[in-house]
Amino acid sequence: MDSSESTRQTTDAKKTSSRRCDAAAAAAVRVPFQILTTILLSLLIPLSFLLLARLSTAQYFLSATDNYPREADAAAAAAESTSTSFLCSLFLYSKKPTVLHFLVSLITVSSLTYALTGKFIFRPSHHSSSADQPPSERRRLYGAWLLLFVFQVCVGLGIEGSIAAGIDGSGFGQESSFLLRIAFFFGLHETILFWRWTVVKPVVDDTMFGCWRKEGWVEKAAVGVSYGGLWWWRLREEVEALVVVPALMAEVGVADFMGWWLYYLTVAIGVVRVVRGFVFTVGILTRRREEIDLRRPNDDKV
Repeated sequence: MDSSESTRQTTDAKKTSSRRCDAAAAAAVRVPFQILTTILLSLLIPLSFLLLARLSTAQYFLSATDNYPREADAAAAAAESTSTSFLCSLFLYSKKPTVLHFLVSLITVSSLTYALTGKFIFRPSHHSSSADQPPSERRRLYGAWLLLFVFQVCVGLGIEGSIAAGIDGSGFGQESSFLLRIAFFFGLHETILFWRWTVVKPVVDDTMFGCWRKEGWVEKAAVGVSYGGLWWWRLREEVEALVVVPALMAEVGVADFMGWWLYYLTVAIGVVRVVRGFVFTVGILTRRREEIDLRRPNDDKV
């Protein structure tokens, strides 16, 4: 009996050790993939602004050359053309705002609300497992799934169409002031963080781990570096079209106005972030000065 019991315990220990090794190996693969996926999905926001700037550029050039097709002609051409031409017609030949305009507006307004009040409109889920989530949290997670899917489709189709049409919005130059561009840079970064925290991370963590996972400094740094690279490579030169095109066009459409509005809304987010950081820094310095004054001996009493 003792021999069989010992054998069974040894077998159970080996199985437990094997499961732990398998779990460790799976985690070693999933964690880097989770970080990479989070980075790529977080960049959907700056890519959306890049696409909106290219749409404004395309509409300006088409209207300036009197080559802007009517809606009926555009629909007929799209029905008879290839898929690439259809994408160009869908995203470039309409003066009306696209779905992407409304989605980016939703995220940007929510980010500004959070920057001002510290309250989430889309509250992220931090439950330890999917089974612990109440029905409201699951519905919110499904909504994040849907929002992420629509963003991917719109950005993917739009970028493909703009590349096929050869659209480049860097020809307008940098008309905004340096301080305005700095405020936009920080505002867009704040919007990316809000988007990642409320939409991307809950979806990615639930898909790969089944629960919320605490993020580390590697993930935060990777997202920041990726955004900085995209900004230096393309975004800093092309995003200015959002404010330059409405000033050049004789007739400003709703889509152009929304692009201009989104630019300055992002600038407002950047200003709020800078002011909040300044106040936080002043508060730290003031507390340290008070601590130094309390520790300093009172010479008058000596």
